[in-house]
Amino acid sequence: MPELTLLAWAALAAAAVIVGVSKAALPGANTLAIALFATALPAKESTGALLVLLIVGDGFALWLHRRHARLRALLPLIPAVLAGLLLGTAFLAFASDAWTRRVIGAILLLVVGVTLWRRRRAREETEAPGAGLLAAAAYGTLGGFTTMVANAAGPVMSMYFLAARFPMREFLGTAAWFFAGINLAKVPFSVALGIIDVPTLLMDLALIPGVVAGALLGRWLLDRLDQRTFERIVIALTVLGALYLLVA
Repeated sequence: MPELTLLAWAALAAAAVIVGVSKAALPGANTLAIALFATALPAKESTGALLVLLIVGDGFALWLHRRHARLRALLPLIPAVLAGLLLGTAFLAFASDAWTRRVIGAILLLVVGVTLWRRRRAREETEAPGAGLLAAAAYGTLGGFTTMVANAAGPVMSMYFLAARFPMREFLGTAAWFFAGINLAKVPFSVALGIIDVPTLLMDLALIPGVVAGALLGRWLLDRLDQRTFERIVIALTVLGALYLLVA
């Protein structure tokens, strides 16, 4: 395993718990895990290490929310997400760690702003503002790019599902299937880029109990959240994570 300080291990353990919470109840919290991993490890290496824990968290999310998914809503996203994955792979091959963090932070703030603007305009419309093919193409491409570069598609796709006005349970169920598929699809790219290797897997093995604990905590929180509070927390966590990535 990588040689890390006690403080770095503490940050990674906290991030593992946050991954579990984000998968079970609060998708925007995932950005905080990204920030902690990027603090403890070099940015590119942190992407591969975090991906393995996210896949573990996806398993818990499917177990908790699989029955509430609106799977047809994911079909228009597939071509755009694949395009975004390829763009993200090319970007990772050339970009520095600093550029990686700042680009993702700027994208997240832009997405939050656009989503809130679209929701405000669509309050009196009958069609959900995120339901069109153009929105699916835009959010899907950004989601594929940000997930490949920094595992940061959570906030992007959270804004898509909020814009489409998904109820809380359908939001979490649809997101669970989306991220389970996209994270597994990223594994071959990550191995080819060298950001997932044996030392990374050994480190993640030690962190998996934190993901389990976080998922159980998230399930407890979910029973105590209403739709309005859920949406506000998702947006607030997305903005905080984006600001961190911009200034780190």
